[in-house]
Amino acid sequence: MALYIQGSAQVDANAQKFAKVVNASDMKKLVKALASKKFEGRESGTEGQQKAANFIRRFYKKNDVEPGNGNSYFQEFEVKERSGVSGGMSSNVLGYIQGTDKQSEVLVISAHYDHLGKKGKDIYYGADDDASGTAAIMLIAKAFAKASAEGFRPRRSILILNDSGEEKGLLGSKYYVENPVFPLKNTVADLNVDMIGRIDSAHIADTNYVYLIGSDKLSYDLHFVSEKSNSMYTNLNLDYTFNSDTDPNRFYYRSDHYNFAKNNIPVIFYFSGVHADYHQPTDTYDKILYDKATKIAHLVFYTAWNIANRDDRPVLDKLIDKE
Repeated sequence: MALYIQGSAQVDANAQKFAKVVNASDMKKLVKALASKKFEGRESGTEGQQKAANFIRRFYKKNDVEPGNGNSYFQEFEVKERSGVSGGMSSNVLGYIQGTDKQSEVLVISAHYDHLGKKGKDIYYGADDDASGTAAIMLIAKAFAKASAEGFRPRRSILILNDSGEEKGLLGSKYYVENPVFPLKNTVADLNVDMIGRIDSAHIADTNYVYLIGSDKLSYDLHFVSEKSNSMYTNLNLDYTFNSDTDPNRFYYRSDHYNFAKNNIPVIFYFSGVHADYHQPTDTYDKILYDKATKIAHLVFYTAWNIANRDDRPVLDKLIDKE
C-alpha cells in the first residue's frame, strides 16, 4: 500500500521512501565540492563556472537523470559585458525526468549555481549562495530518477534547471524563459531554491523555518499544495515575512523564479534569509546547517511530488502584465 492515513491527510509512503535520497551527508559532500577552491567562486563566464557546470552534468549522468535539452545537459548563452559586469559564455545545466500520462506538462525546479568568483586573491565561495540550493535540487533530481527507475515515474515531467548568471542579473533564467526547451504554456510552476543553509538574525532561536515567497501571488492553489505538503511531511515554520508586497528588500524580484512569474507561471521561492557572510569570501561550506538545508529540500521534494502527480495543474488565479 502506497498510502496510509495520518490524521485526516493521506501520506504517500513512496514519497517518504524516495525523500530519503535527499540526505544531509550527501548535501554536505555536494556543497563542499561546489564551494571549493577548484571552482574559484563559479563566476558566470569563467573557467570555474564551466568546471562547476561539468560537475553537475556528471552527477546527473551518473544518477540516471536525463539531459534536459535534447541530447545535451547544457543550454549556452552569452553574458554580455557592460558596466560592472564581465562578459563571456555561460550555460544553464538542465536535467530531466520524463512524466507519464501528463508528460507534456512540466514542473521546473530551479537554483542558480553561479556566484561572484574571485576578487583579487579572495575567492567568494558561495556555499549558502547558492551551493546550498544547487545541492538540494541535484539530490531532488536523483530522488525522482530513482523513483522512476523503481516504477514510480511522476505523471508530469520535471525539469531541473541549474541556472547561471543569476548574480549578474538573473541572466540564465531570463535566457531560459526567452528560449524555453519546453513551452511556457505547459510549464505548471517553478520551485526556486536560493540560500537555504543558514539562519538570519530573526531566527537565532529557531532553525526550523523557511521563508516562502511568492506562493500565493499567482496561484492560491499552489499555496495550498505547499502548505499541505509541509503539514503532512516536514512541519517547518513557514515564514511569509518577505512575501509582503511592501517588503523593502524586494526579495520576490531578486532570484530566478521571478522570470517565470513575469510569464504568469506560479512560483515558490525557498529562502533562509541573509547573514553576515552574504556575498563575502567567508560564505564557506563549514558554516552550512546541513540538517536544516536537508529539511527544506524535503519540503521542496514533497511539494514537487504532489504537483507532479495530482490530477490538475496549479490553478492560475491572477495575471501580471509582462514587462
